[in-house]
Amino acid sequence: MNKPFENVAATGAALRLNIDGAHYLGLAAAPERIARRLSIAVSPRAYLPEIDDLRSDWVASVAVPAFKLVRQRQGVQPAFCAIGTGVGLDALSAIETLGATRVGITDVHEEVVAAARANILANLQPTHPVRVESGHGDLFEPLRDLRPRYDLIYENLPNIPIEDAERIAHARTSSSHLPPRTEEIPALVRAQLLSLHYLALQQAHDFLEPGGAVLSMLGSRIPLAVYEEMARLAGHRGEIYTYGWKLQADAEAVLQGHAAQQRAGYGPFHFYRAGHLADAFAGVDLATSGEQAHAIEARLAPARLDPQQAWDALQRGEPIGHTFVVLRSRPERSA
Repeated sequence: MNKPFENVAATGAALRLNIDGAHYLGLAAAPERIARRLSIAVSPRAYLPEIDDLRSDWVASVAVPAFKLVRQRQGVQPAFCAIGTGVGLDALSAIETLGATRVGITDVHEEVVAAARANILANLQPTHPVRVESGHGDLFEPLRDLRPRYDLIYENLPNIPIEDAERIAHARTSSSHLPPRTEEIPALVRAQLLSLHYLALQQAHDFLEPGGAVLSMLGSRIPLAVYEEMARLAGHRGEIYTYGWKLQADAEAVLQGHAAQQRAGYGPFHFYRAGHLADAFAGVDLATSGEQAHAIEARLAPARLDPQQAWDALQRGEPIGHTFVVLRSRPERSA
């Protein structure tokens, strides 16, 4: 029997992943629009997908279920855009689950975008061609000259600021940390480390088709009401589309990073023991999880751990997780 995933180290600087498409997307049958076995090159500056633990992989465990729900509720989304695409698995997932035939992708580094574009084009079924619009740089800026419009925009952007210019230039991957921003950002948004998500929502007005929406992937370590207010401040009406939980990936780095940010006056941030999360979400159906989100959050409140408490529990061998939110935002003028 073939293993679902086989990591193969390339002879150059990149890693190549061989992924069973049906397993990754949670499909009962083989994919129709993308390759059955995906061959994915990972640039050294791109975040490595968690393909051996899909519950920790953002695209597989959070984005794909949300895409399927969008397809069920809103139908085919012909034009899809991924801001901060990484290796391009988000776009490939949208092509298969949403029926996208035109995709836009951006990321910070040129080599990341080049690899993602190649991954998308190399893993399409010949019977389902897709137009790919791509560019590297800040948020939507690489696509601005093309003046595209999209039915669905997906963003999964970093939260933690990084001040050191040398680290930004040489050590930063496309998925971890962000340089300081010069734009005017509401204090609430900045204090909760949501600057990039807010700016993406602001810029999205120029890139959405009428009736289009933005899906923001958010590691929900702050109150749910903040996300809805962030959308409002950016000129959108936001709804908690899905709500769930996942184990904290890169737990040591993330917990220490959030502890440092909270000491600096940001937050406060909330984590949970995995057992408490499993109990709180037991029996919750994805399709109705957004409607139940505030009630679940209230039930979880007594179990909250701040980053330092979560770190201490992790050192004792206790699995630590956090909730996640898929926020669906539509411009106020069309909501």
